[in-house]
Amino acid sequence: MGLRAVAAACGISAAACLAAGAAAQSGAEADPAGSGTAQGDVALTIYSNDLALVSDVRQIAIAQGRSRVEFPDVSAMIRPQTLSFAAANTAIVEQNFDYDLLTPDKLMEKAVGQTVTLLRTNPATGAETRERARVLSVAGGTVLQIGDRIEVLRDDGLPVRVIFDRVPPGLRARPTLSVNLDSTRAGMRPVQLRYLTGGLGWSADYVALYNESAGTIDMQGWVTLTNNTGTTFHNADTVLVAGDPASGPNGGGRGGYRERGMIRAGTEAAPRERLGDFYLYPLATRTTVASAQTKQVSFLDVQAVPARKIYARQVYWQQNDAEPVNAESRIAFSTARAQGLGDALPAGTVRFYQRDREGTAQFIGEKGIGHTPMGSDLSLVTGEAFDITVKAEVEKRETITAAEWEKSARFRVVRNGRITEDVTVERPKTYYRTTMRYTLTNAKSAGVEVELTQTGLDRGWWGDDYRVTFEDLAGEQLNADQRRYKVPVPAEGERVIRVTYETRY
Repeated sequence: MGLRAVAAACGISAAACLAAGAAAQSGAEADPAGSGTAQGDVALTIYSNDLALVSDVRQIAIAQGRSRVEFPDVSAMIRPQTLSFAAANTAIVEQNFDYDLLTPDKLMEKAVGQTVTLLRTNPATGAETRERARVLSVAGGTVLQIGDRIEVLRDDGLPVRVIFDRVPPGLRARPTLSVNLDSTRAGMRPVQLRYLTGGLGWSADYVALYNESAGTIDMQGWVTLTNNTGTTFHNADTVLVAGDPASGPNGGGRGGYRERGMIRAGTEAAPRERLGDFYLYPLATRTTVASAQTKQVSFLDVQAVPARKIYARQVYWQQNDAEPVNAESRIAFSTARAQGLGDALPAGTVRFYQRDREGTAQFIGEKGIGHTPMGSDLSLVTGEAFDITVKAEVEKRETITAAEWEKSARFRVVRNGRITEDVTVERPKTYYRTTMRYTLTNAKSAGVEVELTQTGLDRGWWGDDYRVTFEDLAGEQLNADQRRYKVPVPAEGERVIRVTYETRY
């Protein structure tokens, strides 16, 4: 079909014209394999930080001496400076990347100063009239000169189409890489292109079905591929890399902060191929990664992994709640081999489901995780507990004398190491006795245990000598800053515990 015939089928609005039939631009881009692409044997290595390595091996006829060869269907987000070209008896002299793609807006923009044909249709009679028009401007709209009058095409829904005599030079139907070559012989031979591109990425998504009565989860892991390169990669051999390789001039790896929910890092080696310090997740079969497509592929499927529900809340120093606060609802499990999961988990989102009385799986919450080694312990927040609350209050706070302070020395909690700071002016030593009251309620028909953590105890070198002189329930010192209490709360009941601290703050 000729270009004029193609253009005659195109409509136009005030914003842009509709340009179809771009394939008529160049007959040299024919695809003998009939797959609709000029690509050859494609391999993709996709990282999780919007970066991919593309390898494309094509059979190309190369002339002897100097010649120019075009490679359409490369990524529109190619990083040209990363291109690697390899062909027998051939050297690359120069490369150019043509990314000014044929779009309705670009087609009209390039036609400024040129003459086009307007095809108008009478909505009442269907009669068509043609007029030659010169494109004056496309800034904020399309301005045309038709004979002695100036006309602005409006987006009013009236049937107006534009016929272009030709595609303006420099516009490409597909992203195209052109190279100037110098070859010592002529003939057909394999040519390998390798380059880095943005726009291709992947993430992990996990679906976890929690069985509260059995204390287990069934987990499926899905790879979610996204392609925003503007190019489809056909029948590609694809491998995914879990990790954050440094890229760019600053060598940055991880693109942003992700709460990990990891209580203890694992020390087990996962049974997967590694590349340096990264894990490889190859797709089982070749796949086509279409432009503007999201594709999901399964990579993990395990059943009956031990899991338990945890209710928890962190309380800051001298926190004085005006009203009760709902406790966090968490699900804790391990990625250890002995626990049945036995794999490293790439960064992604874990979505939890639980069956209702009718057996229907209902969504109960989600949480993001970072790259998690095998053997790690995870505790992921799924939401707020409806029936479990904690109210923290400063019940009493008073100053005490140095003598009273010395009486509690046997309760001293000190950090490893020693103070090395030189202090010119010593701050006044004031001592405090603070009693915290924690009120926990449970509206469930069964008793629960709540993990209550008091934080903010460590105030630096001048205040790290603090004492716990009284507590209703024995606590566990997690570190210099945090002390945890595992509080049993009876069914449909309330539990109040008190803890007294002596501090210099």
